[in-house]
Amino acid sequence: MPAIPTPDTRLPEQSDSFDPARAAPMLLQHGHVGWLGLKYRGHGDDWAELELPWREDLVGEAERQVLASGPIISMMDMAAGLAIWTAQGRFAAIATLDLRVDYQRPAKVRAAVIGRAECYRITRSAAFVRGIAHDGDPADPVAHIAGVFMSIAGDSRNA
Repeated sequence: MPAIPTPDTRLPEQSDSFDPARAAPMLLQHGHVGWLGLKYRGHGDDWAELELPWREDLVGEAERQVLASGPIISMMDMAAGLAIWTAQGRFAAIATLDLRVDYQRPAKVRAAVIGRAECYRITRSAAFVRGIAHDGDPADPVAHIAGVFMSIAGDSRNA
C-alpha cells in the first residue's frame, strides 16, 4: 500500500505540477473517500470533478432510495481539495475551515451524484472554492457549495 503523502512529500505520480488524473487513483483509494468509492471524472486548470456512485448502503432514507447528504458532502470536500491542488500546481496539506452546502433538492432515485469544485482564489494561507453537485444535469443541481480551506505548514515541532 502506498504511503499517504505528508506536506513535504511529493506524490509519486507528480512531476513538475500536480496532475489530479494521475494522483486520483492513489488519493481516492484510502480512508473515508476510498470506502465511499469516489471516482475521478475530469479536471481543468482550477477545477476537478468526481462521481459518487449510488449504493444502497449510502441511502439516507430506505423508502426514498436517494443518496444521503453526508456522502455528498464528503465528495464535494474531496473535489474541492483536488481543485485547490490543481490550481496551486502542487500537493500541500490543507484543512477545511468552512464548507457551506446549500441543498436544492434530493438526488434522483438510485442516481449517482457528480461533484464539480472550482478553486477561484488562493491567498498565502487560504483557498476559496465553489461548486455544484448534480445527478446528470448541471443546470438542475442537487446542491451548491462554497468553502474556505487553510494551508497547513509542515510540522515545526521536530525542527
